Amino acid sequence: MALMPVSDALAAVLAGVEPLPEEMVFLDEAYHRVLARDVAARRTQPPQAMSAMDGYAVRAADAAIDSKLTVIGEVAAGRPFAGTVGAGEAVRIFTGGVVPDGADAVVIQEDTVADGKRITIKEVAISGRHIRPAGVDFREGDALLRKGSRLTERDLALAAGMNHPHLAVCRRPKVAILATGDELVMPGATPGHGQIVYSNGYALHALARSEGAETIDLGIAADTLEATTAGIGRARKSGADLLITTGGASVGDHDLVQQALRDEGIAMAFWKIAMRPGKPMMHGRLGAMGVIGLPGNPVSSYVCAFLFMVPLIRALSGRSVIHHRRERAVLGRDVGANDQREDYLRARLEERDDGTRVVLPVSHQDSSLLANLAAAQVLLVRAPFAPKAEAGTACEVLRLPV
Repeated sequence: MALMPVSDALAAVLAGVEPLPEEMVFLDEAYHRVLARDVAARRTQPPQAMSAMDGYAVRAADAAIDSKLTVIGEVAAGRPFAGTVGAGEAVRIFTGGVVPDGADAVVIQEDTVADGKRITIKEVAISGRHIRPAGVDFREGDALLRKGSRLTERDLALAAGMNHPHLAVCRRPKVAILATGDELVMPGATPGHGQIVYSNGYALHALARSEGAETIDLGIAADTLEATTAGIGRARKSGADLLITTGGASVGDHDLVQQALRDEGIAMAFWKIAMRPGKPMMHGRLGAMGVIGLPGNPVSSYVCAFLFMVPLIRALSGRSVIHHRRERAVLGRDVGANDQREDYLRARLEERDDGTRVVLPVSHQDSSLLANLAAAQVLLVRAPFAPKAEAGTACEVLRLPV
């Protein structure tokens, strides 16, 4: 099978993907969930004109400098005044209080002198000053939260203010993660001769959860067809929307993931991508469950998950924006010519005082080097057959999660 361009591979991963069904959740469960419908206000905010300051509600026509007004009542938040402000009258009002009928301005208390039931105006009143008009925030029927938005804490406050106790959101994708390899041992164990400590899954679980998915840990399958097939079966029984495998995706005698998937009846979309790192990645479907087979090298595994798993989770979640945004920067050092594979170089990002973003690729790009991956802030994207580029040349980067 020929190497597939990255753009074609991503299109294949996303082909036919629809947002998962919606469910209703209470506001305190909706943080970072994705709206399945537009949300419109059920009320007008504020419902009446309200004072923005502590002071006196007056008629602007009566409130010239040195005017004397009679205080006929008081308004506090939640305790409106039942009467009407007439000529020569004022009502004591506090922030959040409903502006009484007849008043069209608020004079702040610092601009008055009180003497019992009388006040003297020391700053001319202007109609509308220090008053929040009815509906200045929003009006009933205003659609302020849009389908496909991932809800922030500010969105939750707005939804509450619009009088929504719960919201319709897309179901969280369920992502099952299966590692393969006799060489893997868990962190904290003492690796035997030829063994390594398992690290891929921790990054993958965290990355999937950061995008709003639920994750299912299927553990580590031994390098046997039976163990690999059993792990795939556990993923199907769990109701996972997406199975992520790591390792075993190449062509060696002990790389059994592809064989196990084919035995299970996978509809394979591709295997092998024209990219570095991550060439031996595969994708297909087992019934309703999507499958992404990631390489075993930790950097390849993470970069492929970032480029393909993340957009797929976003699409399943119903997000309106699913693709990573490329940003412009300049090279901080020379880079060599590229071959036929699209390159994703791990790099640091420095921002100069003038706002210029400078990209500095790490010195060693080997796909097993976790320290360099952890130190990177961006992936420098190099197109296939890109020529040598000198420091100062414009380039494109993908910003890694922080």
